[in-house]
Amino acid sequence: MYEFLQETVASNMTRSVRSVAPEMTVGDLYRLFAKNDYDAYPVLRDDVVVGFVTKLDALKVFACPVDHMLPRYDDRMGTTVDEIMSSDVIAVEPDTNLQRVLQLMVAHRLKSLPVIDKYHHLVGIIAREDVMRALARCTKRQAPPLVPCETVRCLRLV
Repeated sequence: MYEFLQETVASNMTRSVRSVAPEMTVGDLYRLFAKNDYDAYPVLRDDVVVGFVTKLDALKVFACPVDHMLPRYDDRMGTTVDEIMSSDVIAVEPDTNLQRVLQLMVAHRLKSLPVIDKYHHLVGIIAREDVMRALARCTKRQAPPLVPCETVRCLRLV
């Protein structure tokens, strides 16, 4: 397990990352989410990370209280990414320890984090799955064998 404490973002992140522009419409964003199996996209302006947009952000565009009229679909689909993105982005650098990434993900309920260089340029993304793979790889102990049902019943009776 101590191996995990030495793991960094650089050796576990995905380097080729798709991003979106702030001017992209929600309609185009929906099509992108439907085409790719991503939960979020970094938002770039002039190659600098300026935000992060998630599927939940995109869904919120159509959420309205029950006592309000439903929003016009076409109007909402024309909403731009910069209107719905989070501009308060939690990002990490390639030399960040995975333990710190794990802490950030749990504390802020994040599925992924953009990885940026010192100039705030996007260099990758680190996802929960990447952290879980590193944990599994660094865990030396094998999983215990499965216990047959009969044994479980006997243990409960004792």
